[in-house]
Amino acid sequence: MPNIIFKQNDQEILVNEKSNKLTILEIAQNNGIDIEGACEGSLACSTCHIIVDKEWYNKLEEPSWDEEDMLDLTTGLTVTSRLGCQIVLSEALDGLIVSIPSNNNDIRLNKNKY
Repeated sequence: MPNIIFKQNDQEILVNEKSNKLTILEIAQNNGIDIEGACEGSLACSTCHIIVDKEWYNKLEEPSWDEEDMLDLTTGLTVTSRLGCQIVLSEALDGLIVSIPSNNNDIRLNKNKY
């Protein structure tokens, strides 16, 4: 059972996942971690933008051209940015560390400003 560490709002959340067939987006949402995923993982938005710890980035499969295209639409892009809907957890990723950028949920954070 692989572990994944989510960093969000200066907190670390350790999740021990029983399934190796879920994406990082699905795992986060199943565990109450605030990440949007507006397109529900269909690779049509960038709201599940995550930042992979630099020690783990090269252990992932290369992002597809479509994923890179969607990442171009996000704010706060880094060299280790990925879309959470495109990374499927596996035993090889046991201990993966990802950060959830604070700007991922702009709609919810700013809804009272309008």
